[in-house]
Amino acid sequence: MTPRRYARLRAILDHRQKDLTVLMDNVSKPHNVSAVIRTCDAVGVAEIHAVSTRDGFRTMRASASGTGRYVPVQTHPDHVTACDELRRRGMQILAADLTPDAIDFRQADYTRPTALLLGAEKLGVSSEALTQADTVVTIPIVGAVESLNVSVAAAVILYEAQRQRAAAGLYDRPQLEAAHCQKLLFEWGYKRLAQRYRKRGWPYPRIGPRGEVLDPLPTEE
Repeated sequence: MTPRRYARLRAILDHRQKDLTVLMDNVSKPHNVSAVIRTCDAVGVAEIHAVSTRDGFRTMRASASGTGRYVPVQTHPDHVTACDELRRRGMQILAADLTPDAIDFRQADYTRPTALLLGAEKLGVSSEALTQADTVVTIPIVGAVESLNVSVAAAVILYEAQRQRAAAGLYDRPQLEAAHCQKLLFEWGYKRLAQRYRKRGWPYPRIGPRGEVLDPLPTEE
């Protein structure tokens, strides 16, 4: 890993927001899943969550432009399990939907730990998932269309979250733990070597200030 690449990866990690995430509710079309992942990476989401009870969960690497490996996706068997975990992390759950009580998405406070709940194509957020939401937000529409594509809606709302968080200085200080950053720097910067370490059960080495591997390679017995 070159010093330039190390600096780039370090900057990405320094801006990751561990208390901003997305929960996809049975979003199944690969291009939509991958487009959401790409937007999450762009605004600094550290991890994505998904509930998939129908068609399984797939991504289309071409749409994600390789960002899939930079933003891990944690899957859950149902909405209650997913939302319980997010609440244990102190997150409010904002569902993007068209219910009568929905508020303008710009009125929500995204500087709070937040999980954005996104519904499936055509069907929207399921009734089961809506019962888990703290607040429902909507994107105002004045044209003929009834709603936006799920990946477009995700981008619109997440960039409002990014705007609020940037104004509050939440991108100015790293949020991820140092040990976790070291792990990701090794996996991102030395992909093949990391695979070798995992295969043999070796602990990851430390990464130096210029991206160099500090610890000697373990001896194979």
